[in-house]
Amino acid sequence: MSFRYPGTSRWALSGVSFHVGPGETLALVGVGGAGKSTVAKLQLRFDDPDQGTVRLDGIDLRNLFLSDVRDSVAVVLQETLVFHGTVRDNIAYGRPGATEAEIVAAARAADAHEFVQLLPEGYDTMVGQRGRTLSGGQRRRLAIARTMIRDAPVLLLGEPTTGLDAQSGLRIMDPPRRLMTGRTTIVISHNLLTVRDATRIVVLDRGRVVESGTHDDPLVRGGTYGWLHRLNAVTGPAQAGPSFPRTVPS
Repeated sequence: MSFRYPGTSRWALSGVSFHVGPGETLALVGVGGAGKSTVAKLQLRFDDPDQGTVRLDGIDLRNLFLSDVRDSVAVVLQETLVFHGTVRDNIAYGRPGATEAEIVAAARAADAHEFVQLLPEGYDTMVGQRGRTLSGGQRRRLAIARTMIRDAPVLLLGEPTTGLDAQSGLRIMDPPRRLMTGRTTIVISHNLLTVRDATRIVVLDRGRVVESGTHDDPLVRGGTYGWLHRLNAVTGPAQAGPSFPRTVPS
């Protein structure tokens, strides 16, 4: 599958192909500009590929109702979306009509119930525009609770640990791991600590798949993934901005 944004000459994705089955976890890794976010946009059908197809259960997304595509995917993006309203409203947005028991159960599964109980009005507390009254970790857990309550068969995690320190990043991955069990999951991350246990890792560089395999496979080969792993070990998770060196160790 290949795609380029309107008005540009460079392919954002070129000849990209991968498959993730039910209950499997596929990790997309690479530094900023590799094409990871573009894959997410195509999966949610914000755009359509110029060549090739994106399929859900073997069906081209263009042959499905857009509402069906979006209902099939639960999303936790890099930019945590928290709306102006109560804690209860934000969680229930994932499933309109959810019962109080379902809302609390989702909060517990997302490790959010404890901090919600400490808020001035509990689940009735107004969180402010973009959740400004909450910390970054609290906003992330609230978004995960909303994802939990959706109970969709496909899970998309976009940079789940961005902006968090190492300890918080490891803890924030516990609730998504519970949700990932038995679901088709795509994890997009710079932080290789969050993708080590993926069924398959796909490494993108400048819109192309340059490596794929398990954590140990490409690491042993010492290519791009190995370089990125060593970079993580020295400097911490690579952030958006830099690209891979022109000559990657081989």
